[in-house]
Amino acid sequence: MPEGDTVFLAGKRFAQALAGKTLLRGQFRVPQLATVDLAGRDVLGVGTVGKHLFTRFSGDLTLHSHLKLDGSWDVYPAGAKWRKPGHHARVVLTAADVQVIGFRVHDLQLLPTAKEHDLVAHLGPDLLDPQWTDEHQARAAAALAADPDRELGLALLDQRVMAGIGNLYKCEMCYLLGVTPWTPVSEVDAATTVMLGRKLLIANAWRFEQCTTNDLTRGRHTWVYARERRGCLHCGGRVLVRTQGHDVQRRPTWFCPKCQSGPAPTS
Repeated sequence: MPEGDTVFLAGKRFAQALAGKTLLRGQFRVPQLATVDLAGRDVLGVGTVGKHLFTRFSGDLTLHSHLKLDGSWDVYPAGAKWRKPGHHARVVLTAADVQVIGFRVHDLQLLPTAKEHDLVAHLGPDLLDPQWTDEHQARAAAALAADPDRELGLALLDQRVMAGIGNLYKCEMCYLLGVTPWTPVSEVDAATTVMLGRKLLIANAWRFEQCTTNDLTRGRHTWVYARERRGCLHCGGRVLVRTQGHDVQRRPTWFCPKCQSGPAPTS
């Protein structure tokens, strides 16, 4: 599942390409929206909340989408050949000079713009919310601390606590906090944890390659995430990967047993 900063950047690229322009073609290639034609509508802007993306059109109309594991919004010059198979395209939006294609995008829904909040009301504060306040910080910290016995890694992935953290940031945040992802939430400071998550997402919001180490050298972008063959970036020791969560929450989880304290599965 993409992290919140990936969705944020996708939304910004989308907006830069189409905002303020009139659609010449607005086609859906999914059964529930196949008869809808957006041609003639103006693209007013694109907003993101956590991992949800909202494209706003004239006439009080919004398109909701979610990238999930395999979705993307790709930008091409008008008339350019797509780099992905046409049968993967679910939305085709074209203006005079540009086309934006939604490949394998999910949860497509058209709704009144005023109703956007209904789809994300269950989420915790968006870590990339430009209007972030102390109240957002306090709400997220309270939600995180509400279940002190919960495994920290599972709590961080819960979008109802705070929106935007995916598996990469889960692993890296636990490393930076010095604890394993299986450590109870009660063992960390909730406010510090929220601030760390926001700091990491903000640092990566405008770049394609995510980095938690402040070192953009190839192979040095993360401390432990996906480093089971390279070792911990700090100590050089062996990085272990174990599974955390069940069913849809099941994720491979990386950690350094030397740099991180706390419980962990043995196999």
